[in-house]
Amino acid sequence: MIGESLDGRRRRTVLLLPSVVTILALCAGLSAVKFALDNSLQLALAMIGAAAVFDTLDGRLARMLDATTKIGAELDSLSDAISFGVAPALVLYVTLLNQDSAGWIIALIYTVSLVLRLARFNTLMDDDSRPDWEREYFVGVPAPAAALIALLPIAVRAQFGVGWWSNVAVVSVWVVFAALLAVSTVPTLAMKSVSVRPQAAPILLVLVALAAAALITFPLILLMVLVVLYLLHIPYAWRQARWTAARPETWHHKPAERRAQRRASRRRPAVLTSSARLRLRRPGSGRSR
Repeated sequence: MIGESLDGRRRRTVLLLPSVVTILALCAGLSAVKFALDNSLQLALAMIGAAAVFDTLDGRLARMLDATTKIGAELDSLSDAISFGVAPALVLYVTLLNQDSAGWIIALIYTVSLVLRLARFNTLMDDDSRPDWEREYFVGVPAPAAALIALLPIAVRAQFGVGWWSNVAVVSVWVVFAALLAVSTVPTLAMKSVSVRPQAAPILLVLVALAAAALITFPLILLMVLVVLYLLHIPYAWRQARWTAARPETWHHKPAERRAQRRASRRRPAVLTSSARLRLRRPGSGRSR
């Protein structure tokens, strides 16, 4: 009986662990507002970054430990709404949006967009009619990424000082752009769907080491680079999703096979174009019959 009770307590502790990480994400997100009020911009950005890391970990922990619960899922959504919707909007409002009515409207637009994005995400999670390949893509930019994109002007100001990038009009347009990315239907890659060829693994490890060094020495520059790289990946993800939607049967193939099929499909139009040019160059090919 004692052993059974100990096992039960351990099981309850395991079930609580993902929720503990979610609470840490919530606390980190709210702490960003406190540091912004203290004019500690780097710490405010660090807290949002920490919330994004915790948000990534809690879901993975829940799946690894088989500790997925309904209350955990609801808690995660509420935490995301505060950490990546409310907190970044308040940080921007008290730092770059001049704390006036127009700035508050921009903050509201961003927060409402993030909440709508999270509501749509929860709805799609319960939709069993979606094909398997669609579940490997996010619909729109996920909330943590949208928050870091919206906060990019703060990182630039903290690194380079006041400039055109901290102008209220520029910041307002950028924040609205981040909000539109969140509520858009543009597909973006999920980390679990990203695969790396074995030959590229050493290069990836070197890049990870460089990123770790940059995180210590130039954290704001690293944030800017990551945001730019993330924005650049969106057209690639959109093309990949369109290609897969036209060939859903290829989704169950190995990643290397899919890459080879995509390369072949890209080369095929080029071959057809070359043959068409040869026909056009033949004598009499341009005459009407």
